[in-house]
Parts: sequence; structure tokens; C-alpha cells
Amino acid sequence: MISSMTFREDVTRSGGKVRKSGGGGRGMAVGGGIGGLLIVGLFLLLGGNPGEIGQILGGDQNQIESGESTGAGDFDHCQTGADANAADDCRLYYTTFSVNELWAELLPAQAGIQYTEPTMDMFEGSTQSGCGFASASTGPFYCPSDQVAYFDLSFFEQMRQFGAENAPLAQMYIVAHEYGHHIQNLEGTLGLSDYNDPGADSNAVKIELQADCYAGIWANHSSEGPDPLLAPITESELDSALTAASAVGDDNIQERSGGDVNPESWTHGSSQQRKDAFLAGYTTGQMSSCDFLGRGVYTDA
Repeated sequence: MISSMTFREDVTRSGGKVRKSGGGGRGMAVGGGIGGLLIVGLFLLLGGNPGEIGQILGGDQNQIESGESTGAGDFDHCQTGADANAADDCRLYYTTFSVNELWAELLPAQAGIQYTEPTMDMFEGSTQSGCGFASASTGPFYCPSDQVAYFDLSFFEQMRQFGAENAPLAQMYIVAHEYGHHIQNLEGTLGLSDYNDPGADSNAVKIELQADCYAGIWANHSSEGPDPLLAPITESELDSALTAASAVGDDNIQERSGGDVNPESWTHGSSQQRKDAFLAGYTTGQMSSCDFLGRGVYTDA
């Protein structure tokens, strides 16, 4: 069993811009068997383009009517870090505090930009986002139109049922990755990503690698400060994060789906690029190490 990043059991947080929505439903309809699901699961969890799912699996997507957002009390059961270690929704809930607290300090210091928190929407089955209809088949994503990061809880449970032993780490990592896209939105660079203009050196790849790198920065700082939420990351946890990043490289996805490796079609970067990007952020903790767009606007702090 792969060890996973854990919250300190005695820490407490409450409030935050987090909500639950969705109408339940049947979840994900996919083809390709267990191996295919694991590949698409990692692909989406680490920032894959939902539009590419059909190319990987060839399965149909369910259409489910969306339910209403729920209100206060959704996270009353998430009292401590111990709760976050035990339940998916509490884990994602607490990860938002860790990521937000980091960027509230780091973004002004290193980029001269005031940080504003995005909203996290945990839905089950389906929901309506500012970027359109979303279901478990869509996977986790960030929508710049409403500045909301969407995460389907039933999707994570399906991952676990099909043997995704490292689901907790994958969940925390993708929160940091999607919030990295929010950082890019605040920087005014997220719109440079264009999946219709792919390639190993494309802006689409650079934007995704930068989000991986920003996730690495979060991992670097996650156990620092006077009241850190997370216990220090171990070597085995770091290794598992790098393995996950490698699994969702464009070259690996193409090979696993039975096709040829074609760098001209890449939108997220190779396995090695994604590992290197995460490690660059993790090793330095500096936004300047994530300057894949060559803007030269960051100050080391």
C-alpha cells in the first residue's frame, strides 16, 4: 500500500468558499475495462482535457439532470484533520485551506498580485458550471468564467473501487493543480492555453506544466508555518506524486491507448516534463521556477 500525505489530526478549520451540489445519478459510463478507467482517472485527476476522454476510452457519457446547491452545514462533520484523513469530502475541504493559505502569502510576495480565493464545488453525479454541464465523466476541472473548481466525489470513489490505492494523494494534488489554474487566471495567462493549437512547445502544454509546478510549490510549503495543516511529506509520498505525474504524460496516454507517440498533438506535456515541472516547484518553492511562459515577472522570496 502506497503511503499518502496526511493532515495533522489535531488541526481545525471551518468556513471557506466551498459548497456541495449535484443531483446524484449513475456516474461514469466508460469502455476499455479497468485499465482504461485507471488511465483516464489519472489523466483527469492531474489536469486532463475532458474533451479527450472519448479518444482514450471510446465510451459514452451519461447525461444527468443537475440538482441544486446545498448550503450551510455541508461540512459540519469535517471538524479536524483526522476527519480530513478519513473522508473524501473532508480531505478536499481541508486541502482548500492549505492551498489558499499558501497562495494568500506567496502570490503577493512573489508575483505582486493579491490573491482571491476561488470557490470549490463538490458535486455528485452532475452539476451546471459556468463552463457548461459537468458530470463524473468530465472529471475535476477549473472554470475561469465563474472562478470555481469542480470536483465529483463519486468519480473519486470509482477510482478507489477500481484499485486506485493512492486516491488521497491524487485528490490533494489535483486540488493544488486546479487552484494553480486559478493562479494563472489571476495572472491573466490562463487564456493563452489553446487545445486547438497543440504541440510539445505549445502554450497549452506550458500552462499545464505550470499548474503542475504550482502544485509542487504547494507541496513544498504544505507543512511549513506556525500551524501547518499537513504533516511533513515523506520520500515515499514524493515518489508516488512523481509517479502519478508521469502516468498522465501525453506520451504515456498515447501509448496506453494503443496509438503512436505524437508530440505534435500534445496538450499537457510528456511524462518526464510533468514530473520535472512538479519537482521544480517542489524543490524550490519559488514561482520563478515555474516560468514556462518566459515572462520574467517573479521575485524570489
